[in-house]
Amino acid sequence: MAKLNMVQAINLALAQEMANDDSVLVMGQDVGVDGGVFRATDGLLERFGQKRVLDTPLAESGIVGSGVGMALAGLKPVCEMQFSGFSYMMMGQFEAHVTRLRARTLGQLNLPMVIRMPYGGGVRALEHHSESREVMYAHQPGARVVIPSGPRNARALLLAAIRDPDPVLFMEPKHSYRAFREEVPEQEETLPIGKAHVVQEGTDLTLISWGAMMRPALKAAARIEKQRGASIEIIDLLTIAPMDHETIAASVAKTGRCVVVQEAPRSFGPSSEITAVINDRAFLYLEAPVKRLTGYDVVTPYFGREKSYLPGVDKVAQGIAETLDF
Repeated sequence: MAKLNMVQAINLALAQEMANDDSVLVMGQDVGVDGGVFRATDGLLERFGQKRVLDTPLAESGIVGSGVGMALAGLKPVCEMQFSGFSYMMMGQFEAHVTRLRARTLGQLNLPMVIRMPYGGGVRALEHHSESREVMYAHQPGARVVIPSGPRNARALLLAAIRDPDPVLFMEPKHSYRAFREEVPEQEETLPIGKAHVVQEGTDLTLISWGAMMRPALKAAARIEKQRGASIEIIDLLTIAPMDHETIAASVAKTGRCVVVQEAPRSFGPSSEITAVINDRAFLYLEAPVKRLTGYDVVTPYFGREKSYLPGVDKVAQGIAETLDF
């Protein structure tokens, strides 16, 4: 199997599905001639032509609105928001049409479209480029919000998202775009949307994360396991909405302790929802309060302070130790 980074894996998924299905097209700012600002769509224009790889104006609402019309007409558009911080311009289309069409038509119409967007910090980007705002989209009823953590699951989840009859918001942690490589099979592989992945089983503590934060979470868990001999169960959430309540509750019922690591600001984030799920379904099994290790309730800082803003290995390891000692 070839070893790919996440950008290459996403490009592979797009190319394979466009080859398999003539109704799939890609559209967004600079996705064609330039191959995307992160080169995730590199080579697609040359292979599939201008009718299926569309360079659009700088108009996020127009991109998504056009995608809605295309999906209703029988196409499967994959719309790219160049950065998640620019995607707020599409919120009117997303909230009013993308997430509501099935309910509005009493299930008579589907909207098979994907909205891709790079998100998150850690790459020394400018303002409006580093936010982690997955909860803003997941809060909309009808939204399906997927966040891969590595090249292999990014490829598998993107294929599943394109094939899904309903709209999927696909958020790509740009800090992980070229941070590491994984073996990705050439043959098609999909993962179910809405199902978390138990990365490793354990008995003493459940560690939950997603996206770019999986890397420091895994390293911190390995450190604590080596230092203290603890058995840590690690869950990669993969889908924020719909959230896999069953896997979360079953794990915490087994371990009795839980640490959640998120990049997003602390208040009203996915970690709060995870804590609520645990309280509803596994409260009587808890031996310690659920600990949340998160970003801060401030605008994502620039360059010099960005590293201190993001939960790192030391912070996660300390949180795990404190929860084990409670």
